[in-house]
Amino acid sequence: MNKLNPGQELFKHVFVWTVLTLSFIPLYLMVVVSLKNNTQFLNNPWMPEAPFHWENYARAWKYIGPSISNTIYVGVTTIILGIAAALSGAFFFSRYRIAGSKFLLGVFMLLMMYPGVANMVPVFKLVSSLGLYNSHWSVILIGVAGMQAMAIYVFKNFIDDIPKGLFDAANVDGCSALGQLRHIVIPMSMPVISTMAILDIIGIWNNFVSPMIFLRDSHKQLISVALLHLEGEYTKNWGELMAGYTIASIPLIILFIFCMRLFVKGLGEGAVKG
Repeated sequence: MNKLNPGQELFKHVFVWTVLTLSFIPLYLMVVVSLKNNTQFLNNPWMPEAPFHWENYARAWKYIGPSISNTIYVGVTTIILGIAAALSGAFFFSRYRIAGSKFLLGVFMLLMMYPGVANMVPVFKLVSSLGLYNSHWSVILIGVAGMQAMAIYVFKNFIDDIPKGLFDAANVDGCSALGQLRHIVIPMSMPVISTMAILDIIGIWNNFVSPMIFLRDSHKQLISVALLHLEGEYTKNWGELMAGYTIASIPLIILFIFCMRLFVKGLGEGAVKG
């Protein structure tokens, strides 16, 4: 491996630090502004300035606190059901060959390119006819359906590379398809499952369209819509607004801190397999 000369080494470090700085500037400003009132923000938005207005966090929590628990419930339920369904579908497409299975797999691949917002009208009619409007299950089921195409594609490629001898040995021992999924596929796919779960929970946390359309009551709303109420109708209290965004970002930051190793490992597994 060729060693970089001093000029190239300097350019590499400058480039990395520039990207990191630009990435963290929004986070820095969000925290700084969250401790100011509007007058302090307009006079000096860049630097911290006393007195710090910690009451902004109390007021923001009053609006978005219940929505965080709602979002966690919807997110965890969606991930569990979605990954269970996607793993089952991927196992079927990888291990079994029946008439039309390739066509069905092709349909799932096409769905990856289809924008979900394009079918909101028929989905709204379907949800209303099922009696799920203004229920968390409307958002959960839409989220489960929306993640299937990508998840099945990723999981199928991974299962294809699991040695077939493991499945043959399991068949000889009388292990059912469900048992093979439980004892072979899931343990070996945990890095990829973790990566998909992290990516999907971020998407659910930032999802705005579905809860805005399918949830009417404010006490049932998710975090993305609850933050909208902090903006105010005529004026904006920038401190409270940025405090709300700071609170909303904390669960995702904690998730990345504790799951970063699994996330990176899953990305590496996906780069080698499939």
